Formats: sequence, C-alpha cells, structure tokens
Amino acid sequence: MSETPHYLGHRQRLKERLMRNPRELADYEVLELVLASVLPRRDTKPLAKELLTRFGSLRGALSAAPERLEEVKGVGPAVVTHWHLMQETHARLKEGCMAEMEVLSTVEAVANAAMARIGGKTREEFWVALLDGSNRVIDWERISSGTVDRVDAYPREMLALALKKQARALILVHNHPGGDPTPSEEDRILTMGVAKVAGTLQILVRDHVVVSDRGYYSFHENGLL
Repeated sequence: MSETPHYLGHRQRLKERLMRNPRELADYEVLELVLASVLPRRDTKPLAKELLTRFGSLRGALSAAPERLEEVKGVGPAVVTHWHLMQETHARLKEGCMAEMEVLSTVEAVANAAMARIGGKTREEFWVALLDGSNRVIDWERISSGTVDRVDAYPREMLALALKKQARALILVHNHPGGDPTPSEEDRILTMGVAKVAGTLQILVRDHVVVSDRGYYSFHENGLL
C-alpha cells in the first residue's frame, strides 16, 4: 500500500481549526485551503506562501489579476479559473448589495461594487450606475474598455442608455489601474461635460467615482459635483 501523503493530515487539521475558530488560521493557511479545493493532490502550503510573498497580503493574492497570477510557478489553468470564479462571486455580492438598497443615500455601495468589479483590472473600464427617481439603482452597465491608462467614454452613449432605461440620475464610474484614484484633468473635463449635457435632458449626474484596488475618489464627496 502506498504511504498517505503527509499534507493530507495537515489539511484535515486545518479544516477542523477552520470549523472550530476560523480566526485561528494564519493567512497562508486560509490560502492553503482555497488552493486545496482545486489542487487536492498537492501540498499547497509552498504555493500559498509564494502567493503571499508575491502579492503582499491575502487580499492582494485573492484579487490578483489572472495575467499576474500566471507568472507564479505552480499556478496552472485550474487555479486561474478558480480565481476568476472567486473574484466574480465577490463582485456579484457587492453589486447585489448596491442593487438591493431601497435608497442609495451614499456613494459607498457603488464604490464598493466598482472596486470589486474593476478595482483590480489592469485596463481602464468605464461604467455607469443608472438611478430612478427614488435613488434606487435600476441598472449597472459597462460603457467602454480601454488601455492601461486610458478609456474613451462618450456622453451620448451614457445619455442614450439613461433615456432608454428611463433613469433620472447617473453615477459615472471608472478605474485607475495604477492604484491612485485621484482624477486627472481629463476626468474632470469629461465629468463636467456629461453633467452639462445631462442637465438639458433633466438627468442629474450625482457623482463620478474613480476606483483602484486600494480605494476610491468621489467627485461629490470632494465638492466637485
């Protein structure tokens, strides 16, 4: 009979500790169990520690872009696919929280949804949240996708979508892959332009939220809208 791999006993003990008190587990141990779900026949501790070293934290490892994840030795298609699934699940949970709010009284729910969806992207994307007259989110759609430092967003596309969905207000959203959500001068010009044109159609631009993997910048919270 073949000898039972040593890591199986270790993994079972991790699972028992997880069920007993999950906060007892170190970050690398949490990552071990995540990896074990797709690599059941491997000792996942070395790879877990390598991912933490490479990406700096558990959060950094779990939110790593697929192209960066693939650079790590030992990461194959199964792990990349699983990461896609976890990240999509996280994004949908945050989007669900935003969509289910009776009244969107602050921008935080939109910012959290945007950070989950596009905060860690390596290319800029432009999204828009459409609101009804009671400040409920009625739709959340991507307008365009661009490059690492630029995305073209056209006011006519946003407003055509708003009219189609009978929205009364908009929240503009895009990401900065570099990590700094501070808006550029181009961001400011675009925002003011959209707000001006939207006003002629009696549609309010409530905010423009710029997100990164570290945080967000709200035009409204900073007195720019």
